[in-house]
Amino acid sequence: MVGEMFNYSEADFEVEKFSLDSYDGYAVNSDIGVGLRRKDNKRALALVSDAYEPVQYMDIIRGVCKAINLSGMDKSEAGYETNVYDSGARLELRAKFPAHEIEIDKGDTVIPEFVFRTSHNRTWANNGMMGLWRGYCWNTLVSGDKLAYVYGRHTKNFNVLGFASKIEKAAEYIAGGGLRQMRNWYHTDVSRDNVINLFTHTLAKKTNNVSRKVEPNKVMLSNLMKIFDEENRHLHGRANYEKYATRNHGTLWTAYQAATWWSSHDKDGGEGSRPSHTVIGGREDKVRKMLQSPQWLQLDIAA
Repeated sequence: MVGEMFNYSEADFEVEKFSLDSYDGYAVNSDIGVGLRRKDNKRALALVSDAYEPVQYMDIIRGVCKAINLSGMDKSEAGYETNVYDSGARLELRAKFPAHEIEIDKGDTVIPEFVFRTSHNRTWANNGMMGLWRGYCWNTLVSGDKLAYVYGRHTKNFNVLGFASKIEKAAEYIAGGGLRQMRNWYHTDVSRDNVINLFTHTLAKKTNNVSRKVEPNKVMLSNLMKIFDEENRHLHGRANYEKYATRNHGTLWTAYQAATWWSSHDKDGGEGSRPSHTVIGGREDKVRKMLQSPQWLQLDIAA
């Protein structure tokens, strides 16, 4: 079952705890804990407490596969992706379900995507997100609703049935209330000033250390607004050229697209490769929090 979904070759290794008393010939204070390393190549991955019990990646992958099977998702033509980072310290699983493709507006379609992350260095707990993947721009569309998120404690007792139920409920939300919400965003106009205010208090937020006032990170805000303008030109194009080309208006959808593009593509305004996996994960969480912010909710009421 596992091999039919995820290519697990890079994740097929076990980890073990080891004493730090004489690591690499150096004396280490044993009071700080023990080390965690790969069994196959002895590469150290983390420092953990003596009571910590690692969960092997293959056990996690089997659990995720079983949960997907039990969730009722249509797996025909599904795409699976396995990413192992930092020499094995982090694992990311992605599953796209084209059979559940939905149309936001004419010609603009999205595919449900489940993203699961875990780690051996405890930087990622067992956590999953059911979002939408937009092939037009290769964005992972983050949801702000808690129903679209699934979490699990980093323990050996991985609750497969509970996780499967959460995946199913998250998918139902995305295809139901989440879809209706996004379609409303698509047709809800917002002023450019409102979008600047949104980003100033969320993604580009910076607090002055002296006055404690909220002020924007100007470079980040500039990058976000450039993406917002580009999204308006691409998405609304010639049909609404006069309205959106003035750079004074956009929609909630293009503001949302600007945020998700920034989270998964923008390298601080630079050219070239995408941000690191660590940065992307952190930014996706910031986008989720943006969708729960008072500034966004105030705009969303109008939708």
